[in-house]
Amino acid sequence: MIYIKNKSEIEKMRKAGKFAAELLVYLEPFVKAGVTTLELNDLAEAFTKKNGHRSAPLGYKGFPKSICSSINHVVCHGIPKKEDVLANGDIVNLDVSPIVDGYIGDTSKTFIVGGKSSPEAEKLVADTEKAMWVGIEQIKPGNRIDDIGNAIDDFLTPMGYGIVRDLMGHGVGRNFHEEPQVPHFRSPRKLAKIEAGMIFTVEPMVNLGTWEVNFDKSDKWTVRTKDGKLSAQFEHTVLVTDKGYEILTKV
Repeated sequence: MIYIKNKSEIEKMRKAGKFAAELLVYLEPFVKAGVTTLELNDLAEAFTKKNGHRSAPLGYKGFPKSICSSINHVVCHGIPKKEDVLANGDIVNLDVSPIVDGYIGDTSKTFIVGGKSSPEAEKLVADTEKAMWVGIEQIKPGNRIDDIGNAIDDFLTPMGYGIVRDLMGHGVGRNFHEEPQVPHFRSPRKLAKIEAGMIFTVEPMVNLGTWEVNFDKSDKWTVRTKDGKLSAQFEHTVLVTDKGYEILTKV
């Protein structure tokens, strides 16, 4: 069932989204060569606690850390480690989901370490961010959830990208993952109508090669591209308004 948020819940989601955005902004200066993803995790956890909030990923279905950090060919759900040292030219997605007064803000961004990488990596990152906005522009009452993924697919597929199909955007609120699921690829069927009061994420995961991925059998979380090529992702939490949408995860 898709849960329509009331005015009080929407205001709480605004606060959660705003803090999630502030957390990503806080982390950005630390995303540089020589820094480990564990250090980024610990910075995020300390900043979250200092502000009186909690990290939704920590302990969620056994996830051991406070953020997800996904480098290069890791699509998503990368576990921060002291062994993962960032290098100039890497691309790394940081996914943060703080809990503020019982509600969750969820956002992610792919950073280019050192500001420069290969032309194809830079284009992948730029096109993935554009794809997220292409999808978000479809959000308004009367459209359908599948309009989001169809628009993203129409934008990315002609450029030869592989759009991950095994993971999707999702509703978010008191729970980390709620209905509806929000595909970022073309849907074979009509999905739910978009209604004011819905809150969900739009988070395209885009690969330079095949759309296919492998799930790590040892840590049960890390998702990697099947062919070892680069992957990027951007994510915002979005509220459906009477006339369109409001991005909740921005400063």
